[in-house]
Amino acid sequence: MSPRRIFVAALATETNTFSPIVIDRRAFEASLYAPPGRHPATPTLCTAPVTVGRRVCAERGWELIEGTAAWADPAGLVSRGAHESLRDEILDQLRAALPVEAVVFGLHGAMVAQGCLDPEGDLLARAREIVGPGVLICAELDPHSHLTAKRVAAADFFVAFKEFPHTDFVDRAEDLWRIVADTLDGRVRPVMCVHDCRMIDVFPTSRQPMRGFVDTMMAIERDDPKVLSLSAIHGFMAGDVPEMGTKMIAVTDGDADLGARLARELSERLFANRGHHIMPAMVETEAVARAMAAEAGPVVIADMWDNPGGGTAGDATVLLRELLAQGATGVAVGTIWDPIAVQLCSVAGEGAEMPLRFGGKSAPMTGEPLDAMVRVLSVVPDAEMRFGESRVPFGPAARVALLREDGSETGIEVILNTVRAQSFDPSLFSVMGIEPSARKILAIKSTNHFYAAFAPIAARIIYCSAGKPYPNDPATNPYRLVRDDIWPRCENPFGGET
Repeated sequence: MSPRRIFVAALATETNTFSPIVIDRRAFEASLYAPPGRHPATPTLCTAPVTVGRRVCAERGWELIEGTAAWADPAGLVSRGAHESLRDEILDQLRAALPVEAVVFGLHGAMVAQGCLDPEGDLLARAREIVGPGVLICAELDPHSHLTAKRVAAADFFVAFKEFPHTDFVDRAEDLWRIVADTLDGRVRPVMCVHDCRMIDVFPTSRQPMRGFVDTMMAIERDDPKVLSLSAIHGFMAGDVPEMGTKMIAVTDGDADLGARLARELSERLFANRGHHIMPAMVETEAVARAMAAEAGPVVIADMWDNPGGGTAGDATVLLRELLAQGATGVAVGTIWDPIAVQLCSVAGEGAEMPLRFGGKSAPMTGEPLDAMVRVLSVVPDAEMRFGESRVPFGPAARVALLREDGSETGIEVILNTVRAQSFDPSLFSVMGIEPSARKILAIKSTNHFYAAFAPIAARIIYCSAGKPYPNDPATNPYRLVRDDIWPRCENPFGGET
């Protein structure tokens, strides 16, 4: 008997449709572009189905046919050429792999391309056309995604990360493959039910009430053998697409009634807590004053809306300017994206003192470029940080000390980077020669992915809303395509419905 043949591939990025930074193939190549069989042993967030699939198939004696795996760090629209060439590359590989018994994808779910509002739906629908109705198609998703009707119609089931920060992307890939294996072995028959919460919010699982919600989902999965997977799709508020919003997925073993009931009940619980999930935030003046007044350090200030993980440039200077204005010392800032400034520092070399203009170039409401005398402390051509089991590049990078007029250091050091990346882990600082636990203030750029790695070393964490580099208020964001019948764009989106 021939071994089962399963195709796996990944195509992922997160699109902030308000961001001016267009993604082309070079952006995927800078982050991750792995042709068939060349994916590294370590997964990169949305590519975990590839690495987990290798192990599962090897253990079972199944044949895993790998397609391309591509990931680009979040930014603006994906160029038409990049989207269509990568999509067609994967689909051609799928055609060449036929016959297969299952197709497993690693997707983000919030990609938007030039001329295509739903690239993942497009990919899944085309894959379904290729393999036909009898072949299992499934995918792992990031919860910050858009769950469109086209995707639901094309796939048998989805599994999304449960945690934000996304510390569980490998665990959820394990869940995905468990359901695949049980389905192919005839032990289960997955049925997917979806319920629309008609809302958009931010759902950090590092605090209540979302912490308890995730624990509830996991308890239901553990205690009811008919429940194969539960996923909350948070939605991505920076994506101006018609089906943006929060939704619940319930995957059950052949029990559509149970799935529909669970998806509805969990959706109602999310809706009941609307507006209470997001982390309380301070403006930059208060955030810096509180950090300076703290008795112990390091105090982590998260510049939560200038988050490259949400598609911004990561070059806002609002918080840095406030640190300078209040005379903060013992400060390390990681990072400010400015490839030209990095290049200038690299040419000048370590130890050089030079005038430097950096940051504040990408968009309005991100602060003006900063002009300063700096001392180049270190240059790392291939800097990278950890993110769970992944490695995230952010170099070439330079570390500079800001100087006073007399040449003395102000007590503020800044990491300038070339490859945009949010601040996932304290290794961001250590790779540049900074001991993060020895600093009074660590200023980072991330909404919440930093939490798991920084919380163990932080004396305090402050969420800071500085400027508006990101469309962070769905009630007032200048959407053109997002529907109006979701909260908070509509106070009562269900009207008289029950």
